[in-house]
Amino acid sequence: MADQRLKDLRGTGRRDFLRWASTLGAVLGLDRARFLNVLSGSAGVAMADQASCATTNRSVSIVAGNGGLAHFQLIFPHTAIAKDTSGTLAFHAPGKAIAAVGTDKPLMYAPQSPFQKNKPTRQISAFMSGTNETHTSTPTSAATIDTGTGMIAALAAIQQANPTLLPVIGVNPITFGTASGAPAVATVASSSGLVDLFNSAASHALLQTPSNSALHESYYKAFLGLNAAAARSSMVKPFANSKVAANLLGKNLADQLRPSAQDDINYGINAGTPTTVVELAHSLCTAVKAFQLGLSSALVIPAYRDDPHGLFAGGLAGPTADAQMLGQVLDAFMADCTAAADPSCTSATLADNLVMTIHGDTPKNPLTPAGWPDNTPGNSNWIYVYGGGYLKTGWFGNIDTQANVTGWDPTTGNDVPGQASAMTAQAAAAAAAYAVAKGDMRRVEDFYRGGPISGVINASQM
Repeated sequence: MADQRLKDLRGTGRRDFLRWASTLGAVLGLDRARFLNVLSGSAGVAMADQASCATTNRSVSIVAGNGGLAHFQLIFPHTAIAKDTSGTLAFHAPGKAIAAVGTDKPLMYAPQSPFQKNKPTRQISAFMSGTNETHTSTPTSAATIDTGTGMIAALAAIQQANPTLLPVIGVNPITFGTASGAPAVATVASSSGLVDLFNSAASHALLQTPSNSALHESYYKAFLGLNAAAARSSMVKPFANSKVAANLLGKNLADQLRPSAQDDINYGINAGTPTTVVELAHSLCTAVKAFQLGLSSALVIPAYRDDPHGLFAGGLAGPTADAQMLGQVLDAFMADCTAAADPSCTSATLADNLVMTIHGDTPKNPLTPAGWPDNTPGNSNWIYVYGGGYLKTGWFGNIDTQANVTGWDPTTGNDVPGQASAMTAQAAAAAAAYAVAKGDMRRVEDFYRGGPISGVINASQM
């Protein structure tokens, strides 16, 4: 009979029990199935199902260099900028923005902002973070978790707890950084290269015959089952990966990963769509398919890199169309994730186990549409994080209509007037790592050496 005290565990206590139970099961030599059966009997089916899921979230890191981050400012605007009705600021929908309901901090929606139907815990968290780095395709100041340690590399290192065939795939130019335990990145030149990455050469030779492919897979897995080393704990992960490889070797995955005509409709892609938007949409669309097949844990992609100084030159029509395209792409991506089962967790969708980060070199000045200048008030910068429920949502820090910069306190989440955005770059990166680690702060502290971030995390989230 299940112990009600264990069934009622929530938050950090629930996580700690699962980690303790998993460790104890390994020490006692319980195989995975038996461990889950024991856990189900003592703590309930829900706890056992959770224990069978991956212990980390997947991630998509969008790096919008060369001024590309400015596009995201249209759909995730500073609250004071969005509330202004004068029509003199770098915002395309004056008087049309509405306030999100239920977020932890203020958040305004432009008419084209994505995720508006999501619950409050599944909204964007926006952090004043880093410094203006005009002009570079590989910005780092808003995505550094510690001196010499990159945020994206740290996320990938955390995800190594649940290894996949290609842990990180990236489109060049890639911003990754270094972190202890981070895997190598498989890089390609464009979104179409993501498809080709999994286009097995073997599938064009002997194993392209379905019967040959199935025979190879059966023989290989039978060999692993008879191999005396297969039961050793040190060989479990390598053999698991090799089984996946054997399964994929004779399959041409290009058709399964390539965006379809219906995908293009869903993402708003047509003959007139700018290449920058097409690349972002196709990369995100392929990422969903790769995640669903269990091929990878992380995607790192550039976005725009177009330095849009002239976006407001013709009035509001240009930025309005721009915001519409970008909002539709992100909404379609999230819809795909919501519709796709998570291969590592039968009770969840990909959207349940996804974190997204968006940073760049300069978001451009939110106060000045004319020529949309690169300089930002106080040389500030910021990062957007979709924390999947693990982070408090809304704006942490802000810029007002008088060019005043406000920072934030990682311990409380409260505003700190006049604080430079550089002061909270590492804390913001740690928040993203916390979300990827599914609330395991001890793992985050392997990379983050700063103070508490209790003001921005949801410690009770599971």
